[in-house]
Amino acid sequence: MCGSSAGAGSGEFHVYRHLRRREYQRQECMDTMSEKQKMDKEYQEKLQKNNQATAEKTAKRRKKRQKLKEKKLMAQKAKLEEGKDGDGDSGSNSASSSDKVPRKEGDDDAEEPSFVMGGR
Repeated sequence: MCGSSAGAGSGEFHVYRHLRRREYQRQECMDTMSEKQKMDKEYQEKLQKNNQATAEKTAKRRKKRQKLKEKKLMAQKAKLEEGKDGDGDSGSNSASSSDKVPRKEGDDDAEEPSFVMGGR
């Protein structure tokens, strides 16, 4: 027969219970940390993709703006050359075109539209 002193006492059970509780807390903490790191990594990847997409859009738009700007400058140059070549017959227009001061870019943008509507 076993006496009352045989086996683990009530004090041993409390020690085991505290160890088990701490181990569960440690595992839960590790799981939450792992989940948080995973979510942070996904968030950083998402940010990187968004930044890359934004940079690509910006580059594409910058290229388009530059192309339109070059096209506008070429049209202005062609217009000036056409004005110089075509105004040779009338003396008043050729004299006034040679007296013009070279324009700075964006000087009279409000007065002259950059495009003509109506197909002319």
